[in-house]
Amino acid sequence: MSKQFDVIVIGGGPGGYIAAIRAAQLGKNVACVDEWKNAKGGPAPGGTCTNVGCIPSKALLQSSEHFEQASHHFADHGITVKGLSMDAAKMVARKDAVVKQNNDGILYLFKKNKVSFFHGRASFARAVEGGYEIKVAGAAEETLVGQQIIVATGSNARALPGAAFDESMVLSNEGALALTAVPKKLGLIGSGVIGLEMGSVWRRLGAEVTILEGLPEFLGAVDQQIAKEAHKAFVKQGLKIELGVKVGEVKVGKKGVSVAWTSAKGEVQTLDVDKLIVSIGRVPNTTGLNAEAVGLKLDERGAIVVDADCQTNLPGVWAVGDVVRGPMLAHKAEEEGVAVAERIAGQHGHVNFNTIPWVIYTSPEIAWVGRTEQQLKADGVAYKAGTFPFLANGRARALGDTTGMVKMLADAATDEILGVHIVGPMASELIAECVMAMEFRASSEDIARICHAHPSLSESTKEAALAVDKRTLNF
Repeated sequence: MSKQFDVIVIGGGPGGYIAAIRAAQLGKNVACVDEWKNAKGGPAPGGTCTNVGCIPSKALLQSSEHFEQASHHFADHGITVKGLSMDAAKMVARKDAVVKQNNDGILYLFKKNKVSFFHGRASFARAVEGGYEIKVAGAAEETLVGQQIIVATGSNARALPGAAFDESMVLSNEGALALTAVPKKLGLIGSGVIGLEMGSVWRRLGAEVTILEGLPEFLGAVDQQIAKEAHKAFVKQGLKIELGVKVGEVKVGKKGVSVAWTSAKGEVQTLDVDKLIVSIGRVPNTTGLNAEAVGLKLDERGAIVVDADCQTNLPGVWAVGDVVRGPMLAHKAEEEGVAVAERIAGQHGHVNFNTIPWVIYTSPEIAWVGRTEQQLKADGVAYKAGTFPFLANGRARALGDTTGMVKMLADAATDEILGVHIVGPMASELIAECVMAMEFRASSEDIARICHAHPSLSESTKEAALAVDKRTLNF
């Protein structure tokens, strides 16, 4: 006998679990199906983000940052540390505990909001009168029927051709987060978010890190003034970054990995490392969904085709997050999940793709929202730019972290903020003010006129806004 629901959400990651909770809040009878397992085989909702992405990487970044501070910067504060050592296995165990706290928190939220949770892999079986039949393959086989289906199955790491992930020598984000010893030499293919964050973690703990990037520009999606500042900081820290390379054969041995590569100048070289992290993007996760059983349309990448409202080609079937078009960001998935739940309930959910913030949690952090200077130039938009360095910020000096700047771009005629780009301390937190300002279509003058606490890093945002009008007060 099948179990009937108003809404069935396939996937319990940021897009899925948030969609399920919001739909339940709106009075719907909701089920969420997720197959992630913890070490003991129990449910571990939260998707890639919670289990092998956003959350665990931040835990490791925090631990490695503490070690870096104790190793190199505590002395500046008059703090002497003797016999400093790093227990990588304990660091990873702490990371695992943080992940479990988040897993358990989601299960609690399901219970609190009366969302029925099913642990297993969901797939379409067939269309039935008034909805769709969903099969759940798990410890207990289930058949569910839902009037509305929200697919939130996320994404998987893209493998390098000829170098499949074994999570022992050739690592995806999952293997990179599970290392229990510091590799002497670590190689990374791809200088994206995951590559830079993982490279930073293990570089701080003593690994010799080399990054091979195929693109000629470092962080091509980032405002190039900001990217160049970040590149300078990372190289100074000890990351070796090779741009414009062509990766050749990857040989995996018992003791390490050998990567043949050609430099931008055409020089053929070999990189020998103990471990290799491949971070060349992610692909939508639709394998095993049995989309063909109901005629759900996929594109050439395997992503689910949706319209601007996240509706698929099938009535009553929606899709959100990494499995559809747009940036593969947890918070983007969450916003889409909320919007779809509200649309199902007859409300008018909305996601503004122009004000979705991006963050790279390295040190210095990199965060931005809106368009870059190169995008504005390409679009022929007349703009004004203002920058302010953290070197001139009192709080940054007190922190001992003055790397980077805030950059604000505004329309030359209307002064509306078009983009804000930050590299420096706590950029991930500072960007929130700018997202809100852009959501309300604020001008740089608006930010410049708002009183900011002193001393605070946020004053740099105010000063960058003042710089748009060429009237900074502290630089």
